[in-house]
Amino acid sequence: MFLSLTLICLTVAVLLAQVNKMTETPIAEAKAMKLQNAIREVVPAFDNDPVAASYRMPDGTGDSLLVYPAKKGEELVGFALNSYSDNGFGGKIQIMVGFDMEHHIVNYAVLQHGETPGLGSKMTEWFRDTNKPAQSVIGRNLSQGALAVSKDGGQVDAITASTITSRAFMEAVNRAYTAYSGSREDALSGATAAAEKKEQKTTNEGEENHE
Repeated sequence: MFLSLTLICLTVAVLLAQVNKMTETPIAEAKAMKLQNAIREVVPAFDNDPVAASYRMPDGTGDSLLVYPAKKGEELVGFALNSYSDNGFGGKIQIMVGFDMEHHIVNYAVLQHGETPGLGSKMTEWFRDTNKPAQSVIGRNLSQGALAVSKDGGQVDAITASTITSRAFMEAVNRAYTAYSGSREDALSGATAAAEKKEQKTTNEGEENHE
């Protein structure tokens, strides 16, 4: 009996290992596709590979967020940021938030949440309904101040009967903006330095030719 049970366990273990091996690649590809689609949904049109160019940036809370820079040719057109809040009604909320280069929210996509169906789960669409400006965050300029729900003295109407979810969503967006600000500043500083270096090189070459 012991030998039979051992053989059965070994057989099952081998089969499970094979199934895991067979599904590992398709699962990874599906996750990568979901990530690419989320980035494409929240930033202006781009032609680079934001995932390959991604890096981490401090979010102002002691943590850091993944930042995906979007470029059109050599021009930086925006950033997508993978942000989160642990303070949702059902726990962690994870979102992808996109900004253009003028501090405006382009769009967002909810990647993960455990909020109540029909209540907190409405955040997937609630905050981007441009027909209702009081609740939409699309196009808002966060350089003018962090977002907050109207119940807290802010400018965004919370989801009906889901203030906790709404606060968590705002927290995730504000966290993303902090990381975006650092990324934008670094990118612009780098572009300025590169332009100055190029100008200096051109000047030096001109002086050498003149001599």
